[in-house]
Amino acid sequence: MRKIDFHKIYLSGNEKKYIEDALNKGNLSGDGFYTKKVSEFLENKFDLIKVLMTTSATHALEMAAQLIDLKEGDEVIMPSFSFSSTANAVIKTGAKPVFAEVKLNNFNLDPADFESKITARTKAVIPVHYAGISCEMKEIKKIAKKNNIYIIEDAAHAVNSFYQGKAAGSMGDFGCYSFHGSKNFVSGEGGAIIINSDQHKLIEKAEIIREKGTNRSSFLRGEIDKYNWVGKGSSYLPSDILMALLLAQLEQIDYITKQRRQIFEFYNQHLEKFLNEDFLEIIPQIPEDRQSNYHLYYLKLKNQKIRDFILKKLRKKGIETAFHFQPLHASPMGKKLGYQKRDLQLTNDIAASMLRLPIYPGLSAADLNYIIAELRNIFLEIKQAGV
Repeated sequence: MRKIDFHKIYLSGNEKKYIEDALNKGNLSGDGFYTKKVSEFLENKFDLIKVLMTTSATHALEMAAQLIDLKEGDEVIMPSFSFSSTANAVIKTGAKPVFAEVKLNNFNLDPADFESKITARTKAVIPVHYAGISCEMKEIKKIAKKNNIYIIEDAAHAVNSFYQGKAAGSMGDFGCYSFHGSKNFVSGEGGAIIINSDQHKLIEKAEIIREKGTNRSSFLRGEIDKYNWVGKGSSYLPSDILMALLLAQLEQIDYITKQRRQIFEFYNQHLEKFLNEDFLEIIPQIPEDRQSNYHLYYLKLKNQKIRDFILKKLRKKGIETAFHFQPLHASPMGKKLGYQKRDLQLTNDIAASMLRLPIYPGLSAADLNYIIAELRNIFLEIKQAGV
């Protein structure tokens, strides 16, 4: 039986070379040679004002929360269909996450529901660019500006995705990237915070937070003769070894994206006709004003029973598949915040009925044909058996 993994890391060929070079340079801690190279690459590639590499997107979100001085009593609106880090960054400051509904066509934050959730306590919104397809940022920015609300883009899925020509992560006050081993471009663990303001004081504050509350960054630039503890902070700097690995990945960013796009389009080409059946409701579509990095490929089925049936059948054929986020509002922590499972019914339905397919460079034509052939067989079985 053929065995197809759900995810595999793509290696460009330079990872070991750069890691060995980092070892030879002897500076393995944060903000070494490769950390600077990666920051410069991202700033130049995506026309970003300031990029600070972090140990994770989780820590980038935490930094953003600190940079806007979130505190107890504040509220931050975000989709419930997200990873726990989006909410934890808010909770750690004492502020409250307010969960909003998503749109059915792309599982991104619904601007209308975001607007309806705004109160006098709302300080920020965190749109999550799901699956590499950007949120409706024009509408979100308009609403945020009208209500004097900060925008923190959770672009963990969306490195090398664009909305109306602007890179995901570049359109809010802050952007947060992930380079976790499950993402398109990886360092194992790692992330970045993007500061979309050229205000020197804001960038300096971010550097202090990231450098354990010290002004070490100014010292390394030769601006002061010694560094000291000057404020609150933590250790958010990634090792230069991880950044050496990441640089090798980013140098192949366009190739990796092209390979993923071909798989995405193959799936759409062969699955689109099944949208006429009552068991398949949605496959991902990319609006004309957006460019995707093709992070995920998913099917939205009619219900959980059909989703689970397909998942089980595919796994029996050696094809690893997965569902995704469990809604934050319906989680044990969500319940502690006062939410109930029946809240946000669309989010509940999406989480219960979506299925993700393998998508990564290295999937062969034979692999893809096998996946489609098995899906066709399963779909036929569903029609005949009335699952």
